[in-house]
Amino acid sequence: MSRPRTEHYSYSVYADPAMAERFDALRFSGPIGEMLARTQEDVIASYLTPLAGRTILDVGTGTGRAALALARRRAKVTGVDASAEMLAVARRRAEEAGIEVAFEQGDAHGLAYPDRAFDGVVCLRVLMHTPDWRRSLAELCRVAGTRVVFDYPALRSAAALQAASRRLMALTGGAGADGVEAYRVFSDRAIRSALRSCGFRIAGVHRQFVLPIALHKRLNSAVFTVKVEGGLAAVGLRRLLGSPVTIVAERCAS
Repeated sequence: MSRPRTEHYSYSVYADPAMAERFDALRFSGPIGEMLARTQEDVIASYLTPLAGRTILDVGTGTGRAALALARRRAKVTGVDASAEMLAVARRRAEEAGIEVAFEQGDAHGLAYPDRAFDGVVCLRVLMHTPDWRRSLAELCRVAGTRVVFDYPALRSAAALQAASRRLMALTGGAGADGVEAYRVFSDRAIRSALRSCGFRIAGVHRQFVLPIALHKRLNSAVFTVKVEGGLAAVGLRRLLGSPVTIVAERCAS
């Protein structure tokens, strides 16, 4: 099996020690970033419950935020990432918190674990960037015993407009504010089809925001975000246009 191109931005950007150190601050600082992190942690924990004693693999663990959150809930967590620099931050955070997580270097396109090696697999903010998302998703499903939890920006959402804008910037020599190139967005149909080919089905869906996350971060008001997004959800727009989408998929009975 051929290896993905390691010059792809999803490898090179996160191999930068400076990026690894500021990664969490870029994405999860401030009231909206904290809301994103808290909601995401609660959603993945609910999708994998009961967690105590269960073996969980966090693919694309980065600085270990999700891995540490799951380990705090007494799961036995392994975090894998292609970036040694990100893993160094994750190991330091685990040591400082006194939390045991096994962090290992590896690639989502070819996980070095046997079939069904873990009770559950988590993969956050990875498929949107990885060179071959279908191959990566197949690997997540292969090593999962029962459940896979992952997220993606929806094609039918404001995220699609931002992705298109970043793609245009990349073509004209620009770059995003955080140095990451244009990401991929997904249709619900493509996700369902890919899961079906792996013998999995969608068991739960969580959609977070209707308005762009960048707008919420610019306004920087948790009160505004809760009120406005709550109103949009009440009229059914979150169900139709919400993003990012977090999925829990279950292995189909054979």
